[in-house]
Amino acid sequence: MSTDGLLAYCRPGFEPELAAELSERAAIAGFPGYARTERNSGHVQFLGVEDGAALAKALPWSTLIFARQKLRLLADIAGMDPKDRIAPIMDALGGRGRHGDVWVEHPDSDEGKQLAGLARSFGNALRPALRQRGLITEKEDPRLPRLHVLMLAGDHALLGSADPKDASPWPLGVPRLRAHADAPSRSALKLEEALMMLLTEKERAEFIRPGMFAADLGAAPGGWSWVLARQHLRVFSIDNGPMAQSALDMPVIEHIRADGFRWQPPKPLDWMVCDMVESPRKVADRMATWFREGWCKHAIFNLKLPMKKRWDETRDCLQLFADQAGKPLDVRARQLYHDREEITVYAG
Repeated sequence: MSTDGLLAYCRPGFEPELAAELSERAAIAGFPGYARTERNSGHVQFLGVEDGAALAKALPWSTLIFARQKLRLLADIAGMDPKDRIAPIMDALGGRGRHGDVWVEHPDSDEGKQLAGLARSFGNALRPALRQRGLITEKEDPRLPRLHVLMLAGDHALLGSADPKDASPWPLGVPRLRAHADAPSRSALKLEEALMMLLTEKERAEFIRPGMFAADLGAAPGGWSWVLARQHLRVFSIDNGPMAQSALDMPVIEHIRADGFRWQPPKPLDWMVCDMVESPRKVADRMATWFREGWCKHAIFNLKLPMKKRWDETRDCLQLFADQAGKPLDVRARQLYHDREEITVYAG
């Protein structure tokens, strides 16, 4: 069945948060509609709009917090014959133009992962068939939209189209990072992903330079300090708890035993990072103080979310931070793959 709207992927269990975000932001942009999803499905459809392309433009992927991937929804194909899944996809793509590539995916959910083999084998069969019909280019062309086929079951798929400039460049919207054996904790992956997702390559080169100074609030055991030190920043690691030896062995890290919520730097720093387990409003307020007092130029921090009304808390905490910072800031937020019940925020 052809349709029009958005298809977005998310962390399983956070479908209500993504649905609430899409619904509220679409309404503000003048595109009232409704979200359709199931808990732990790993995706949300936003339907009931007349112009899906305009809606997609009004909600850039880079500004969405709970969406790992954002696609323009093209079709919902149910009841496919397992002996010929290609024909209904060809029919649904009629008049949809040419794409530069095709990705066949599965939801990042427990049930969806069981479809990984089918998605892989079906992609190998679908790609040459689409090329033969001229529906995708012979070689990948990033100038054209990218076709996505999300397999929900052996007989059910959603078709979506991605603008490569306005979508995640990774399958399922998940960047692949390798854990380092000498990292003090797996939380190092969160900061590595945050730097990759929340900053552009040009910004990383400009904002993160050897010799800069940073503070890591609530640092123990030192995963985030370790990531900054690998970028050759000088790091004040603030925590009353013990640091891992692999962090202490790095000469640019100085462990200061102090309360991360009370400590303030002796001079303005280039960076502040924070991954403390505290209420999100308390963290947002303290982070705003750092900017209001001029203690840092850039910051990355996590907001641990409650079990209920997580979208409301996200929106309200970000607004509190913006109101209390005392200056206009570029604020970007996202629920990262390596996050759990939290979002990660960049401000600068």
